[in-house]
Amino acid sequence: MLGLIEFLALGSFLGLAAGTSPGPLLAVTISETLQHGKWEGIKVAVSPLITDLPIVLSVLFVLSHLTNYDFIIGVIAFFGASYLIYSGIESLKIKKDSIELKVEKENALKKGVIVNFGNPHPYVFWFSIGGPIIFKSLNTNISATGLFILGFYSFLVGSKVVITLIVEKSKPFINSKYYFSIIRALGIAQIIFGLTFIKMGLSSLNVM
Repeated sequence: MLGLIEFLALGSFLGLAAGTSPGPLLAVTISETLQHGKWEGIKVAVSPLITDLPIVLSVLFVLSHLTNYDFIIGVIAFFGASYLIYSGIESLKIKKDSIELKVEKENALKKGVIVNFGNPHPYVFWFSIGGPIIFKSLNTNISATGLFILGFYSFLVGSKVVITLIVEKSKPFINSKYYFSIIRALGIAQIIFGLTFIKMGLSSLNVM
């Protein structure tokens, strides 16, 4: 029983760390909350529940058959970089006098899915940390695997939802230049993450 609790605790810790660490998905979650409200931010926050199943299954399949997966990570990084840079530039284009015209809600869930699929971090995590832990938990007990995954995603998604609610509550204090400064800062953050992914991709492909 102690082993099962340890896997649950390990998954919870890793999920909390991943959910609260600065990254493209967190930046998009905050951005959507500020622009369209908490429910749009929550849609982005829960997107890993949609994207990660095929990611995890693919990673486990590759790990069981391959030893060198740098090329895959490199290609994924370039796709993620292109979308993040585009999304960041769009955020920088937002003007104060046009915000009232943008009352329709964008498909935040779709945006979160695209960002997470193109984000190499989940792949790197499951290749280097999550995948090996799952194999180890399977050797212990199938329940250990379930508890690890439950703890991980409960805290990964839960922490982002909490951040979304905090951002929503702070909206009355974010007016005029502060609001647009935050949106543009998040846009710059997404561009920086995109450039980082390009570097990661080039490194994985042994170009630099």
